[in-house]
Amino acid sequence: MKVLQIINSLGTGGAEKLLLDTIPRYVAQGIEMDILLLDSKKTPFFQQLEALKCCNIYHAAKDNSVYSPRHIRAIIPFLKKYDLAHVHLFPAQYWAVLAKKLSGASIKLIFTEHNTTNRRLEHPLLRRIDKLLYQYYDRTVCITSGIRDVLIKHTGLPQARFPVIENGVDLAQIKEAMPMPKSAIQKQLKDEDKLFIQVAGFREQKDQATLIRALTHLPQHVKLLLVGDGITRPTCEALVDTLGLRDRVLFLGQRTDVARLLKSADIVVLSSHYEGLSLSSIEGMASGKPFVASNVPGLKEVVGGAGLLFDQGDDAGLAGVLSKLIENKEWYNQVATQCVQRAEQYDIQKMVNQHIELYEYICS
Repeated sequence: MKVLQIINSLGTGGAEKLLLDTIPRYVAQGIEMDILLLDSKKTPFFQQLEALKCCNIYHAAKDNSVYSPRHIRAIIPFLKKYDLAHVHLFPAQYWAVLAKKLSGASIKLIFTEHNTTNRRLEHPLLRRIDKLLYQYYDRTVCITSGIRDVLIKHTGLPQARFPVIENGVDLAQIKEAMPMPKSAIQKQLKDEDKLFIQVAGFREQKDQATLIRALTHLPQHVKLLLVGDGITRPTCEALVDTLGLRDRVLFLGQRTDVARLLKSADIVVLSSHYEGLSLSSIEGMASGKPFVASNVPGLKEVVGGAGLLFDQGDDAGLAGVLSKLIENKEWYNQVATQCVQRAEQYDIQKMVNQHIELYEYICS
């Protein structure tokens, strides 16, 4: 079986990390798999996958804008070489369907919906287009049952078209990672500093601003590590300057040593407005540190009853939760243990096996 993964880029998002971690596993199980990118930037994830030499990495078009319709015709030649294409994220979701319709290719299409909501559902025109294009996917994989319910209502398609396969994480990679001295992360950090960390792309969904504002309610020795990059980073940097937190908030950019950073921090946080099934939350819980997240769809289902939840956007409430964890070592250890136990439910190999079963069923 020949499978082509199609995605916008290999940036630092959860869907991108998922492909980096899973493609070698698919190949090891006999699936011939390559990846097609709309963006040609050689990101850290790109370089890591390239170094593994387990698949071919192709670019649809040289135009760096993933929103360029030029990608439609650029995708067409690839569709005739594979049995199945597994597509991720918008606008790759649209371009792949249009490429198949224009080419008349017999390739099967699967799409994974990674989020509980998107702006297209709120836009009158895009909502209608979105509803139409879902019909051309043989299956749409939903990473939670909540996402499945939203899409059934949105599209009117039967439940059988929306299998639920939860995302997974390479738990062994997280467990085996070694922490680093705080000064190795940044020279100005001291052993007595308390480090909070958020690993997320800088976009409105992730709401790093709430976490930044939470620092104003906490002692000076509390520092924040923000891992990732994106369009809202300049706004967050400006907020840090406005609040006088430049020496307490460290922007680390894109990193390939996330597991070590998680092990080096004291508490892991994710302050998103919404999520699908967040890989960052699972990795954070697997790190052996307490995990704190906003009480929103896609996080409360995964984190609730193990990690701690706060009202989204409530920086004072978030600071209160973090402060109590720092002050109460027994509670800190209890939450950390609960998080590790919860993360065990999301082993990556289980997810890979379920996808392979779906591939074989669709192509049979």
